[in-house]
Formats: sequence, C-alpha cells, structure tokens
Amino acid sequence: IVMVGVADAVELGLVASLARPKGNVTGLSVPFAQLAAKQVELLKEADPRLSRVAVLWNSAAPPHGSRAKQVEVAARSLGVQVQPVEVRNPGDFEGAFSAITQQRANGLLVTEDLTFLVRRGEIALFALKVRLPTISSFREFAHAGGLMTYGPNGSDLFRRAATFVGKILKGANPAVLPVEEPVQYELIINLSTAKALGLRVPQSILLRADQVVE
Repeated sequence: IVMVGVADAVELGLVASLARPKGNVTGLSVPFAQLAAKQVELLKEADPRLSRVAVLWNSAAPPHGSRAKQVEVAARSLGVQVQPVEVRNPGDFEGAFSAITQQRANGLLVTEDLTFLVRRGEIALFALKVRLPTISSFREFAHAGGLMTYGPNGSDLFRRAATFVGKILKGANPAVLPVEEPVQYELIINLSTAKALGLRVPQSILLRADQVVE
C-alpha cells in the first residue's frame, strides 16, 4: 500500500516509524500538526490584529491530538487565542458558523477534511460575510475565495508516490522503504479577497507566494 499525503502516519499507527515502516504500508506522510502551527503564524503575519482564531475541525477524522497541541502552542507564542469549532457532518455548518460569530473570532483556520474541501465555497462565503481572514492547506480554498492557503504541492506528492510504486513493482520491500514527507510547499494568496476584507497583505508574504489570485 502506497500512501499519498496521509496525515501523520506514525500517530495514526499506519507505520512504526518514518525510517522503518515495518509493515506493508509506505509512501508519503504530511506532518499536518506542524503545518497547522505554521498556518497560524502566516495568518498573524497577514493580519497583525489577529487575536482569536477559530479552528474548524472534524473529531471523526484523526489524528487531531498533536495538531491541536501544536496549534495551541504556536498561537500562545503569538498572543493569539484558539477557538476549536467542531463539524462532524454537513448539518453542523450552520451551528459552527454561529459559534464562530458569537465568540468573535477574527481569523479562521480550516483543517484538512474532505467535508471542508467539498464545502469550501460555503466556508469562504461565510468568512467574507463576517470579514474573517482564512487559511487552509488546500489550494482550492484560495481559488474559492479564502484569503490564503499553505500546504504541500499535491501534484508533487503524486509524482513522488509513483516512484514508490515503481520500486515495489521491482521487488522492494515496503517494510524497509522509508516514508517521506513533502519537500514542496506552496503559498497562495487571494488578493481579491484581501481587498474585500480591507486587508493589505504585507510585502513579506507576497514575495514568498507561489501564486497570487486576483
């Protein structure tokens, strides 16, 4: 079995370690817990006024323990409070949006979940309506109207996964094929959304952007 961008494979118990999987699973694992912490930093850099960030997450989609801890640590170091908002199914979105508004979050981090990806347009529209700068790992969010995305390059992950397939077909044992992590991350900024939010994205971020949506 070859993974393509599975979240934190060691924490999930899919492999014993990145260096020696010790089973029939190998491939690519994304350290989403560390990534989420970096996303909080980027959101704060984009909007220094950020003081309370809502984190949209699905408790039915593990792992979330280490991710929550790293987000909390990163946010605290920046003087930012974290507001976890749980969504387990499509019917929870209305209540989640209400909670974010009532608790006066002024930033939104959308974690990695297929439900959120499918409903990205709805999430982006809500964020624009209540003037929330958002960040996610999936590039589709920026194109749907989110402020920014920062995450692994999906095309690169699939290309690298093909090399694992090739090695296994040639007789390599997946138990000793080290699991790899992404080497290419991309930052995408939606300037139209920034303008709608009345936010001037710092040049320090724009210079690092791999793509700018206008």
